[in-house]
Amino acid sequence: MKIAISSEGDNLNSNVNSRFGRARYFIVVDTESMNYKAIGNTAASSAGGAGTKAAQLLLDEGVDSIISSNVGPNALEVFQAAGISVYKSINDTIEKNVEEFKKGTLEKIELPTNNGHHGEH
Repeated sequence: MKIAISSEGDNLNSNVNSRFGRARYFIVVDTESMNYKAIGNTAASSAGGAGTKAAQLLLDEGVDSIISSNVGPNALEVFQAAGISVYKSINDTIEKNVEEFKKGTLEKIELPTNNGHHGEH
């Protein structure tokens, strides 16, 4: 399974970023092999619509699930429409979040965790 996690840095030892659309990076991890790739979030500097743009970036990567602390309504709608599950991260490293995901202990996000920021920084 291919999952994407919002991240502060570009490797598995990086901490999860508490924001989705404005995260610095996304780490895309193959949960079977633990191979990963870091993707710079080109949407982070967008004046508006960062969540939706970031969601599209990850759809283009072909991810199956998302792990993040906060996901706004527009990004969540994109993922739900695409059949991609979103899980609430724990405040720890990317690697630890993948371990918890594989154990099935992360909470599934069914409703937006914030109202979105609509261009606010």
